[in-house]
Amino acid sequence: AENNDPWENTNRKIYAFNKTIDTYALKPVAKGYRAITPQPVDDSITRFFDNLKEPLVAINNGLQGKGGQAANDVGRFVVNTVTSLGFFDVANKIGLSRHQEDFGQTFGKWGAPSGAYIMLPFLGPSSVRDALAKPFDSLTNPRNAIDNAVVNVAVFGLEIVDTRADIIPVEKVIEGDEYLLLRDVYLQRREFLVQDGKVSDSFIDDMDDQAAESSTP
Repeated sequence: AENNDPWENTNRKIYAFNKTIDTYALKPVAKGYRAITPQPVDDSITRFFDNLKEPLVAINNGLQGKGGQAANDVGRFVVNTVTSLGFFDVANKIGLSRHQEDFGQTFGKWGAPSGAYIMLPFLGPSSVRDALAKPFDSLTNPRNAIDNAVVNVAVFGLEIVDTRADIIPVEKVIEGDEYLLLRDVYLQRREFLVQDGKVSDSFIDDMDDQAAESSTP
């Protein structure tokens, strides 16, 4: 099988660096955030940042030829922004469901291979394809419209803390080599998203073929 992590030694060092930053800086702040933020408020803040991603999702659905989904995403952004600035998912209640698309997925749809796994400083797990796509993702964020640099950084910081706080409950189920688990989950999830959930499993395919052969007279 192809080695999807040829830079594992370097990646592990970067992971250790990220882990140190998280342990002594980000995680304590995220714990404090969870302690003082009521769950309904926390959920509303998460929805607000999810809403900021809707233009990115719409553009990439359009680039992938999914016109209907792109229109749906534009509708979600307009409805949620106008009704609640994105703090509530009103669009979902009227049948406009949420999708997940970005430029990394679009490049994958266009045939670009994932490339080697990369652990980025501060940013975490990625691949060559996804790392190259990140600048395009950032350009589509409505947060860029905020001219005040201090406010922009504050909003960005809140998003990071909110995201980190949401991950805390998941850490309780992590066992074994965290680096390997994070790598495998990331790569499998990205493949799942690129293929829109249609991921082939060679083991299951072989079992289906054997079943078909055994049932043939």
